[in-house]
Amino acid sequence: MIAVEQWTGKEALLLRSVMRVSVREFADNLGISPRTVSHWQKNKSSVCRPQMAQILDTALSQCSPEEQEAFRIRLSALRGVSAPAAASGVARPAPCVVVSHKFLPVYLGEQSAPLYGAGEQRPTGPGGLQQTVLPVRHCSAQSAAAHIYACGVAVVHIEEHQRVESLTALAQWRYRTYLREPAWAGERLTSLLDQHTAGEGPVEPSPVPQYVLSVYELRDNSWSGASLGTALQLLTTPSVLVNRQDPAHVVPLGPGVEEDKFSSGWEQPEVVTFGGGVSRGLASWSGVAYHPQADERALTMSQIVDLELDVQALWALSSHVLHMIEDGQDPVMPPDYGWRFLRSAYFRLTTARPTETAQHRVMREAILATSELPDRLRAAQDALRDSNP
Repeated sequence: MIAVEQWTGKEALLLRSVMRVSVREFADNLGISPRTVSHWQKNKSSVCRPQMAQILDTALSQCSPEEQEAFRIRLSALRGVSAPAAASGVARPAPCVVVSHKFLPVYLGEQSAPLYGAGEQRPTGPGGLQQTVLPVRHCSAQSAAAHIYACGVAVVHIEEHQRVESLTALAQWRYRTYLREPAWAGERLTSLLDQHTAGEGPVEPSPVPQYVLSVYELRDNSWSGASLGTALQLLTTPSVLVNRQDPAHVVPLGPGVEEDKFSSGWEQPEVVTFGGGVSRGLASWSGVAYHPQADERALTMSQIVDLELDVQALWALSSHVLHMIEDGQDPVMPPDYGWRFLRSAYFRLTTARPTETAQHRVMREAILATSELPDRLRAAQDALRDSNP
């Protein structure tokens, strides 16, 4: 257990930062007034009374091991001393095994109909979207498939298993593959259209996906505690490790950058955490990382993948609607996929289900918040309602 000899406003605010809660939530957790927290923010050197110190000691003892480890490291930095090495966790770069899931969405419109009809029916996901699946060939993937949605969107999903010596090496691989995967996905979809529309006239080239969203499952590794949290942070925000000025030759930012991130317990403020028990997950704009534990009832990667498939499909669909507006056109969609369809998808994705576990709920909320999909769905829904009341 970490001992705080004297609690001041600095230590109290440090505890709030590792708990990642708002001022009001922190005050509610401690059973105190938010004004007390505001007082600490204005008077960081003020010494807490014994009764308040006991409350803070209790709150610290109830934190997760990862939060306590982060508090220990930051407390040492606050006092200007080196933090003693943690008994658990290796706070340095190390080899690991990850399963990479890439999602490449693209709007196909009416030309997706023959692909949807040729695919194998798949159960609807969290967004309630009807879809079928067609396999595609990929030179290095364990599996690759095109998910064809009835609303006119295709999402190509690539699963690859990678063993890397460092997270910097993984970041380099990730950005280098981003150069070729969108064009590859467009070629595969065009090939599928050629195959399944034979005799129906020439096929227009399939649009090329505009971006790739990555999800990583962290498997074999030597990290634990705070260092595991740092590793997951770096998985979700790899841009802090590499120089991408030349996309064809992505290189490390410099010697020792990843080591510095681990030693300082680096965190990106905009990353949103989710998980439960000792399983941990993080979501950001650029990706999702998850480290499940087999000995507990954790989320499965299939649940995360199912959600991302629907999220990326709806992102592509809503983007198509908004791009029509940007181009000065009145957005028009088939009646079955107009604003009521988007309203239904929005409700399904943002409303908790009675059978939904707490872990699944926080995962869904984290991914939706960082993707900003709900706002885009509302904007596209309003635009379609105005054009097609």
